Parts: sequence; structure tokens; C-alpha cells
Amino acid sequence: MPPLSLPALHASHAGSWLLDRSGSTRTVGKGEAVTAAADTPHLIINAPLVATRLGYPDLSGLDVLELFAFVHPARFVVPTPKGLAHALGLPEPADDAEVPHLLQNAAGVLLATCMDPAWPQREGAWSALQSLTRLRWAWAAPLAGHIARPERAERWLFSKLPEWEEAGEQPQPRQIAIEEAATLTRLQQLTGASAEQRESQRDYAVRAASAFLPRRKSGEPHLLLSQAGTGIGKTLGYLAPASLWSELSGGTVWVSTFTKALQRQLRKESRRAWPERRPDGSQPVVVRKGRENYLCLLNLEDALQGGFAGRAAILAHLVARWAAYTQDGDMIGGDLPGWLATLFRQRGITALTDRRGECVYAGCSHYRKCFIERASRASASADLVIANHALVMVNAARGRDHAARPMRIVFDEGHHVFDAADSTFAAALTGAESIELRRWVIGPEKSSRGRRRGLSARLADVASYDEAGGRAVEAARTAAEALPSDGWLQRLAEGVPSGPLEELFAAVRATVYARDETGGTEAGYGLETEVAGLEGAFVELAQSARAALAELRQPLIRLGTRLEAMLEEPPDWLDGQGRQRLEGARHSLSWRVDLLAAWEALLERLGGPADPEFVDWLAIDRSEAREFDIGIHRRWLDPMKPFARTVLEPAHGVVMTSATLADRTGNEDDDWRLAVVRSGAPHIGVMPQLSAHESPFDYAGQAEVLIVTDVPRGDIPALAGAYGRLIEASGGGALGLFTAIRRLRAVHGRIADRLARGGLPLYAQHVDPIDTGTLVDIFRDDPSASLLGTDALRDGVDVPGRSLRLVVMEQVPWPRPTILHRARRLAAGAQKGGASAYDDGIIRARLAQAFGRLIRSKEDRGHFVVLSAAFPSRLLTAFPPATPIRRVTLDEALQRVSAHGLEPTMNDQAAAPLA
Repeated sequence: MPPLSLPALHASHAGSWLLDRSGSTRTVGKGEAVTAAADTPHLIINAPLVATRLGYPDLSGLDVLELFAFVHPARFVVPTPKGLAHALGLPEPADDAEVPHLLQNAAGVLLATCMDPAWPQREGAWSALQSLTRLRWAWAAPLAGHIARPERAERWLFSKLPEWEEAGEQPQPRQIAIEEAATLTRLQQLTGASAEQRESQRDYAVRAASAFLPRRKSGEPHLLLSQAGTGIGKTLGYLAPASLWSELSGGTVWVSTFTKALQRQLRKESRRAWPERRPDGSQPVVVRKGRENYLCLLNLEDALQGGFAGRAAILAHLVARWAAYTQDGDMIGGDLPGWLATLFRQRGITALTDRRGECVYAGCSHYRKCFIERASRASASADLVIANHALVMVNAARGRDHAARPMRIVFDEGHHVFDAADSTFAAALTGAESIELRRWVIGPEKSSRGRRRGLSARLADVASYDEAGGRAVEAARTAAEALPSDGWLQRLAEGVPSGPLEELFAAVRATVYARDETGGTEAGYGLETEVAGLEGAFVELAQSARAALAELRQPLIRLGTRLEAMLEEPPDWLDGQGRQRLEGARHSLSWRVDLLAAWEALLERLGGPADPEFVDWLAIDRSEAREFDIGIHRRWLDPMKPFARTVLEPAHGVVMTSATLADRTGNEDDDWRLAVVRSGAPHIGVMPQLSAHESPFDYAGQAEVLIVTDVPRGDIPALAGAYGRLIEASGGGALGLFTAIRRLRAVHGRIADRLARGGLPLYAQHVDPIDTGTLVDIFRDDPSASLLGTDALRDGVDVPGRSLRLVVMEQVPWPRPTILHRARRLAAGAQKGGASAYDDGIIRARLAQAFGRLIRSKEDRGHFVVLSAAFPSRLLTAFPPATPIRRVTLDEALQRVSAHGLEPTMNDQAAAPLA
């Protein structure tokens, strides 16, 4: 396996290193590195990241990660020099200067793999390479001599993907009661006979089993709210009774999560209870996500046949390589490397998924091989379906799915159910949403390739057979002309809106800016104003827009009726596949009719009395002072009301569980009050069972909370200095959490180079061109690395061990004072504790979630630092009991962090525990 003797380039915050053809590596400046890379293609790793380090956005070269994706599709690798070395069995580079040699060796190993007769991903490689050669892929020439032409012509991807099979309707599950002894026996089987028997986990499993009892009364599910501290082992705790119930009853259990990281963990843990495949080849465990997560084969075919150009076309062929070996076609959080999209600057990935809801179902030539349909059908007969909160709610709300409606559900990360319901049951009439509806009806304005052809083209055969249906299609097409079209934002900015919807959005924009009181200080953020005191002219525009939406909704209703009639009395030419296509079209029509009805209801109430159950506001969405959407929003004041009616009431058993489900107010009754309200139980008259299981960790000896009192609020240099010194004191392994992207970027820009020169790499969301999941993978893989991020990293990040030994929060995570938050805060003011208690509960939950990132096992030790002198004492109960909490200066915090010591300091006053 000789190294590939091409020049190589590596750049980090610590500097740049160049390995030339003579075989010598030297340090170079950014200018020389850019000049060298622009003149001759160099071996690099993660081109967008190197480009960011060099300040040269157009950097290109021979990215070893692209070669890895071609040679090992659907295989995990951390996209760093260290991760690449581990994946290929090469020595880990000792420092940055050794990385260029590693790149040569890694390329050599990958090329040699292509010549190995035992290469498991050989099928399809030669054909893919021919296409990539025509596209002038940088790796095509080096690969050419390493992949032999097969003796037989390789099958096209779409001909070799397996087809899913239709299955009969599943019988209702048997009604059984699980014995406590059986639950504990199953738990011991899952944890292993030699594993430590944790009483808290055993108690948790027994309590979870109560949700699988036969339901006593229609509309009243068994509902358990269970708080389980970190380290309890709640995943196996609820999988024990779930697997036992499914085995004995023949029914399906749904486990719902909020984060993709927990979905991956659940898939792994479920293998203890279920095999990968049953003897008949079916899957007992299925992961379900929204359609927008999966590869659309029709989109991929369009891309491979000329729909994509340039780098995006190369990406399409690499995705096709992956599609032949993927487990389930999941492009977002599945086995497609998250870094692959960023290598191509995000161009193409979203266009390959079903993001616009334009699926033609059985009308698609790849319908029988569709990853989405396969997962949907597999879940109908699965023992366990792993899904996310939004999908569970959408399935329950729409009631149309090949699998039965979820009847026995475990909501893991249950503290997020409220937020998920808030988004799922919301209504938003925005420019972006309405232009997508126009494209669905009329088709895109610039292209008619593939399925993006508009309603009349997709249902041409129906229109030709059924005169009334044809008239409805044409009427819908005409009415959709009133919706915004391409260039609508520019027209609004220029004051020349076109059509009733654009005129309404122009009025929204003008009203929001007129009422803005920030004086331009919030230039990087969105703006909003409440729906109150609207002028008559605004209300008239809203009613004109409502009438235009009604003009579109009515023909869609008529078209749905015609499709239903054709399905009841099918014509001679309608075969089974055609019937499925019409079923899919009717479903697509149904939810768009519902969407239009929601928009009409929203507009109808403008100018009239406010509905106390809803909160309405006008908004301009912006990023970096650039407007990207404008619209009118509506949220339920309490989204658990529709959740309870839609999800809880039909269910038989529901478990909501989390490490931070209940509040920590210091009063046991108050602790559960908000959790019960946020479960939705009061809306269906059910009193949930409550259980709490404390973490087994020794927080007094493993962790310490330090509240730093001398970093001035709003002083960016001081904030950056504190972060830099704390990361240096801990030797990396720090997770920095921010409440504002602007401050995150400012801090990163001030300290990243200095830390890197000390051997402490620093990564950051919203700075590095890397997706969040990959950033966490990099952070987990390198104990000297640190990571800065926002809310997405405060919850759901599982990094046990020395890779995470310090959590730093820039300030107390106060709720953002949005119109929606204000309304809910005022509503809470009439309840026990009042509005301030509502805010305190939110803050304590955020602090508890952030602290939960620190101690993930009995071996973990670390510090939790908050850079806020104004930390209210009433919030300290957010942290686990017995955790030492100290108010200290930054210098004192640095001493404690650098010593990695958790024993009391000599300064009794500074070190006195506050909780």
C-alpha cells in the first residue's frame, strides 16, 4: 500500500503545512498555501473547513473524504485526520505537521482497497467512475488504474434495489397484563447476567410496564410521567416491558425521540431485545422519520440524468453509490455521512429528498423500491417503531398511514413534547409556504423535469377521463396564479407586489417595520409584532387574500371528491398501481385543503376579536440582516390541547420520560404541577401516574458548579478571555453554550487561533462549515478539542468520558421575550406561582439539561461554569442535590478547573455550598 505521491496541504487555526513533491513538509503562510492550492490540486481533508481556515472560499483539490465516500459508501468516519487514521488502521498523526503525510498514506490505502478482490463495495464502482470521469471529478484520474472493468455489465442502481412487499392487515394485539417478575427477568436479559443490578432501573422498568396494561375506558389511556436521572438506564428500562409486551401480544410499540442522536442510540440498544431480521427476512425494529429525511429515487434519477450540473452532479453520483449500500435510505442522521453535504457546500442534498411533498406515489417508476414506502410498510408489522415526536403527532393527526395509528407510545426526551406539539399544531401563512403551494399546483416556473410538473401534468389521465375532474384541475391552476411567484421578496422590497397574497405580505412587512422599537440594534435577527390595532386597509388586504385562498381550496375539494368517486367505481384502465397513485393524490389534496382552511381561518379573524385559545403575530424572518420570509403566524396558547385530543385520547398507553421532566422548585407538589399540565392529561380528564428515579451518580464527588462573578455582562473581550482561559485550564474537553449566535462568533474569532497553537482545537456551530452531528462526532473523538454551540447542543448530546469535562454557559439562559412567550407567561400569571414561576421553570429546565451533558457515567468528573454574577439563588435547585455550588472569581474558577479537583477550597466564604 504505497502512499499516493501527490502534494498535500493541511490548514488549521494553528497554521498551514505543505508537503511538496520532494517529500518535505514545511510551514507556510496562508497566501502561499492558497497560491499552491490554486496552481496544483493538493491532497486535503475537508475542503470547506480548510477553505475557511485559509480565507479562500473557492479552494478545491483532492479531498480524501470524497475518495472515502466513493470507496466505503455508508461507512462511518470522523472527518478529521485522527478519525481518518483510525478508520483506515493508520498511525494517528502526532501533530499538524504530520497530517500531509497521513493524507498521502490514506489515499494509498483507499486506492489499494479498490484493487482488493474482497472489496465489498465493488459492485457499481466501475460504472460510477465512468460517469464521474465525464464530470471531471478530481479523483477520477487517480482511480482509473485501480478499478478494473467487470466481465459483466453492472446493473443500474434502480434495477438492483430490492422491492418492498405488500403485507396483509395486522390483527389487533392480544390484551395481556405483564407480570412484574417477567419484566425484571427481561430487564436482566437485556442488561446481561453479569451486569450490576440497579434497583432504580428495576423500579423504573416495573413502573413503565403499567402503560402496557389493557385500557379500562375509551379515551383514557394509561399515562405515566417518569423522571429518570442520568445513569438510570431508562432506555433498557422501558425496552424491557415494551419488548415483552410486543412478544406476548403481537402488537407494535412506538418509541418517540426529539433528537436524531437518541434515535441512533435506540437502534443500537434495541438489538439486545430484537434480532436484525426475523427468519422470514422482515424487520422487527424500524426507524421512521419524516419524508424529508429520505432519499427520493425519482429525484436522484433526475439528477443523474442531467438535472444537476457541476459539483452537485458529482455529489449525486456519490449519493447513488451510497444508495446501493444504505440500510434504509435515511439521508439526515442515517448512514449517509453528515459531512458529505458540507463537502459540496450543501448543494444538492435537499434537492434529493422529498421536501416539497410532491410525491406521486404509485405514479413513480421507483415506487416499489421507495425507501419511504418500505419503511412505512415495515413499521406496520414491526415490534418496535423508533420515530420522532413530530412524526408521531402528524401520523395521529392525519390518520393516514400504512402502519396502525400509534397506540402504545414511549416519549423519550419527554420534556420536548410540548415544543414539538407547539410546532406541529401551528399555522403559518408565509411567502415561503405559499410559493411552495403554487409550485405544487402549477409546477416550477423554470423547469418541468421529473415530478415537479404541476397538478395538471401529474393528473393528466384523470382529467382526460373525468370532465368534472379536469375542470377542477384547471380551476385550481388558475386560482394558484394569485399565490406569490419567484422573485416575490425582491418585489416587496421594491414596493411592487403582484397579486393579493404578495400585497398582504407587503402590508405585513410595512407594519412590522413601522412598529419596530429596536432602532436597528437587532439587525441580525427577525422582527415581529402582535396582531392588534390593525388598520382597515390591512384588514381589507387580508380578506382579499382569504378570498383568493378560498378560490383555490374549492376546486381542490371538488377534485378530491372526483378522485374518491373514481376509486369507488374504478374505470377499466385503472389497475392496482394506478389506484395507489390516486390514493396518494387524494392524500396530498386532503392535507393541502386542510392547510388552506387553516390559512383562511387565520385571516378571517384579523381585525375581529382575539381568540383566547390562540396567539397570532406578524413576522419578518431574517438572517444576517437579510430577509428570507414574511408572514402571519398562529400558535395554540396551550398546544397540549390538540395534542391530548389527537395523540393521547386514542392511545391505550403512553409513557413520557426524561431526566428533566419535572421541575426542581424545592417543593414536591410544585415540581410535578407544570409537568402534568405539559403532558396534556388535564385536557382529557386523566390523572397520570408519577414516578421519580434519582441518578446513581455521586455528584458531590464527580461535579462542581462554579458561578463566576467578575466577568462583566456585555463585555465581549472579557467574555472571550474567560472562555479562552477556561478551555486552556481544562486542556480542552469543553462545551461552550451561548444564547446568541453573534456572541458565539465573536468569542470564537478571538480565541480559536490562540487555542489551536496550544494544541487545543476549537470548533463552533454557525462558524465551521460542518453539520451539528458531525461537530459532535469530532468533539467526542478528540479529548483536546472544544466545541461552542447554541440550544441544539444543550440537549441530546451524549459525550461520556474525558472528551467532555467542562461545560461553560455565557449567562443565565433567560427565555427570549417573544410575543408567544409573553402570552404564555401572562396566562401562567393567573395560576399558582405566577408569571415569574413560569420563567423560572423554563430556566431551571435549561440549566438541568445543560448540566446533564457533563456527567454521563460513574467515571466522569467535571465542572459546570456559568459566567454570570447575577445568577439568582432560586434557580440553584436546577442542579442535582448534593452538587457543590460555589460563587467564585474567574481566577478561582481557573484554579479549580486546572487542578481538576473537586475538594473544597481554602476560601470558606467563596467556596461555601449554596445548595
